[in-house]
Amino acid sequence: MKINKFFISTFLCLVVWATFLPNAQLGAAGTSFRQQKDTALKVFDAVVDISGQGDYTDVQQAIDHAPQHLTRPWRIFIKKGDYEGLIRIPENKPYIYLIGEDKDKTIISFKINCADPANTGDAGQQYSKLRYDQQDCAVVVVNAPDFYAQNISFVNAYGVTAQKGPQALAMKVTADRSAFFNCRFRSFQDTWMTSTKGLNDRTYANDCWIEGAVDYFYGGGNAFIDHCTLYNVRGGSVIVAPRHLEGTKWGYVFSHCIIDGNKAAADGRTKLGRPWHDAPMAVYLNTILKIPINPEGWTDMGPAAKLFAEYNTRDQNGRLVDLSKRRTWYKQSKGEGGRIIQGLQAVLTKKEAAAYTYTNVVEGKDRWDPRKFFEQIRAPEHLMLDKQDLKWKRLKEAGGYLVALNGQILGVTTHNFFKISGSAVGVWTVTGVKNNGSLGKSATLQGR
Repeated sequence: MKINKFFISTFLCLVVWATFLPNAQLGAAGTSFRQQKDTALKVFDAVVDISGQGDYTDVQQAIDHAPQHLTRPWRIFIKKGDYEGLIRIPENKPYIYLIGEDKDKTIISFKINCADPANTGDAGQQYSKLRYDQQDCAVVVVNAPDFYAQNISFVNAYGVTAQKGPQALAMKVTADRSAFFNCRFRSFQDTWMTSTKGLNDRTYANDCWIEGAVDYFYGGGNAFIDHCTLYNVRGGSVIVAPRHLEGTKWGYVFSHCIIDGNKAAADGRTKLGRPWHDAPMAVYLNTILKIPINPEGWTDMGPAAKLFAEYNTRDQNGRLVDLSKRRTWYKQSKGEGGRIIQGLQAVLTKKEAAAYTYTNVVEGKDRWDPRKFFEQIRAPEHLMLDKQDLKWKRLKEAGGYLVALNGQILGVTTHNFFKISGSAVGVWTVTGVKNNGSLGKSATLQGR
C-alpha cells in the first residue's frame, strides 16, 4: 500500500510540535500546575507542590535531585503549603535557590531542639536532635555557599509552641554568601546561627522577620541585616550573641532595622545583645525602637565585647533615643579571664557609622551583590483576554511568567500568552520571573 509522502511529513511535524509544545500552554482554569518540560525553556529547575501537582511534594527531595558543584542558580519554586521536615543542603550543592510563592503561606517547619535525653529532664526531650539522628538541632542547615531564599517562613515549631528553651534553631548557615529576601525566621532560643566556619563568611538579609527571645541571632562572620524586623517574644529578651575571632572584619551590622515585640517584651528589659565568645562585634545603625529596651542596651555572657555600639537610634515617633546610659564595660566569665573590662565604646560617630556600608560589608573582593537577586522587575503590561488566550506584552527582563486565577497558580511559561480551557471568570494574575527565579511585580485582570 502506498502512503502519501505529504501525509507522513505532516504527521511527523505534528508529533514534533506536540512533543515540544510547552506544557504550560495546556494549563487552564481548574487544572493542575504545569511547567514547560523542555530544559532549555524551563523557568524553574524544579517545582515543589505539597498537593502533588509539581515535580516533588517535598523540599528535600528537590534538593537531593539537584546536581552537584553547580556554578549557576538551581531554581526551586515552592508553592504555598506547610512543608514539615528537615532541610539539609550539603557542601557539594552550591547555588541552591529556594523561591517561595508567599512568605506567609510557604512554610518550612519542624519540631527539633538540642535537648539530650540522657542529661536533661526537659519536657521537650521528645524533640531532641538525637531522636532524629541529627548532628544539628536546626530545621534548615545550609552547608554550601551561594544559597538564596525568598518568600519563605522558616519555623522551628518547638520554639514557637513551647516558648522556652533549649536551643531550637530555625536556620543554621556554615558557608559564605547566603542571602535572604522577604523571609520569616521563627523560634524562641537561638533562632538563626550564622557561619563560624570562615572568619569573613557573609550573610545578607533584606526585608525579613527574625523572631525569638534568647540569643536568637548568633554565630560569626559578617552579617548585614538590612531593613528587617527583630521581634521579641518574652520580657528580658536578648537579641544577638555573636562570637567573632580576630580577623573578622565587620561582624554583625543591623542597618535600618525595627526592634519590636509582643506585650511581654515591652517591659523595658530587652537587651540588644551579649558577647558569646572571643571578640564579638555588633552595631545597630538607624534603628527604630517600637518597644522600650533596657537603658544599658547590652549585658554580660562570656568575654568583653570588642565592639557593641549604636548610631542614630530612634523611637517609633522618630525621636532620638538617649544612649548616654549604654554599657561601656563587661565582666568576663571565668573561662574568658574573669576580669572587668571598662572604657569601651557604645556609640558610633557619624563618620564611624558611615563605614558600615553594603559595599564594604557585603560585596567584598569578589563583588558579590545579592541585592541584584531580588530587584523586582516591572509588572507585565497590556494584560488581556482574547478568546481562549490570556495575553500580555513580553518583558525583556523576564525569564518567564507565573499565571494564576483567583490566587491559585495554574502554570508557568516563557511565552507571553497562556491558553485557557474552561471558564475565564475571576481575577487573573501574571507575575514576571527573573532568570534567577526571583519573582517580580504582578499584573491583574478581571476575567469575564
